[in-house]
Amino acid sequence: MTGAEPTFLYLTTTGRRSGRPREIEIWFTSRGGRYYVISEHGEAAAWVRNLRACSAVSVRVGGAGFEGRARVVDAAVEPTLAAAVRARSEAKYGWGDGLVVEVAPASPR
Repeated sequence: MTGAEPTFLYLTTTGRRSGRPREIEIWFTSRGGRYYVISEHGEAAAWVRNLRACSAVSVRVGGAGFEGRARVVDAAVEPTLAAAVRARSEAKYGWGDGLVVEVAPASPR
């Protein structure tokens, strides 16, 4: 791991069937004010299916928390972004293979 960036991000999605909050602890990288996580199990991961149903998420990282929106990065449409995120994850954790998800803070109202 490089730098002083925390190891984990805590991502809370809304259960697509239950409607209840579901929190995971996951490796992450950051870039341009956004956070990126990678799903090792791709679309099969429950948290990915949850955010596909409802993109509103809550995030905790380090001592801060925020409400945001998550989206799957389509590597066919944004290959440069997907490759950059995978490379950052590889540099930080020694692993970066999977489905890239972007989490952005919600816009102020």
